[in-house]
Amino acid sequence: MGKSSLALDLALRFGGEVINGDSMQVYRGFDIGTDKPSAEDRRLVPHHLLDVADPEQQFSAADFIRLAKEAADSILERGRLPIVVGGSGLYLKALVDGLFPGPGRDAEIRRRLRQQAEVEGLGSLYRRLVEADPAYARKIGPRDEVRIIRALEVFTLTQVPLSVHFGRTESSLKDVQMVKIGLKLERKELIKRIEARVDRMFEGGLVEEVRALLSRNVPLDAPPFQALGYRHILRYLKNEISIELAAGLTKQDTRRFAKRQMTWFRKMPGVAWFEADDLRAVGDHIQHHL
Repeated sequence: MGKSSLALDLALRFGGEVINGDSMQVYRGFDIGTDKPSAEDRRLVPHHLLDVADPEQQFSAADFIRLAKEAADSILERGRLPIVVGGSGLYLKALVDGLFPGPGRDAEIRRRLRQQAEVEGLGSLYRRLVEADPAYARKIGPRDEVRIIRALEVFTLTQVPLSVHFGRTESSLKDVQMVKIGLKLERKELIKRIEARVDRMFEGGLVEEVRALLSRNVPLDAPPFQALGYRHILRYLKNEISIELAAGLTKQDTRRFAKRQMTWFRKMPGVAWFEADDLRAVGDHIQHHL
């Protein structure tokens, strides 16, 4: 059993409605490659945050939080149970823990910081961070170049340490009781399901879906075309690779993504982990917390 089918069963059992937490299922027209719930599933249980963005739109974590909160409030007002399901760790973390309130990226500041690291060594940046934000410096260590540069960038822009910004981060659902569920599979079974899913996508008309999207003038650089199910189909349609290689590369990318995904969620506090097929145990756990 996968995330979507489990969410459907739980919604039917507990009188719930599903809120999509997948960053690519929000896009209209991108159905097969994102493995959206079927029309039948959507008839059985209301689903929210599917098909809410045009392909050209850069749908952000902030957009997700706003729409997910609106959906959750509406579901709760009707006396039903919101069930957020999906694998986009950034979106789910932002919803549960809050979205970082600090500034966006500044290309010029980053360029100068990287240049200093090249000329004077990363240690020089870390010493600056120790002076500006000792708490965050202790947390990340002296070799984490990406986070050192981001912390100095934020401090340069705001004159406020990154650790203080994080302290101001507030969850949109702080007053809502949450039950966090994670599904786990043995690696061999996970790989088997990934390969079956990709085969199903290719056999179910993924190539035709991409052709239809291109015929509607959806640009090649549209965000959802970067999703796992689409990037290699575009290469196939450009005659760069065979359809067999496109499928093989999609399976490979999906396996790697699943590994990163599991690493991300393993670090999320408060998650109760269950075998993917153990619907009864998951249901009992939720029942206990309602």
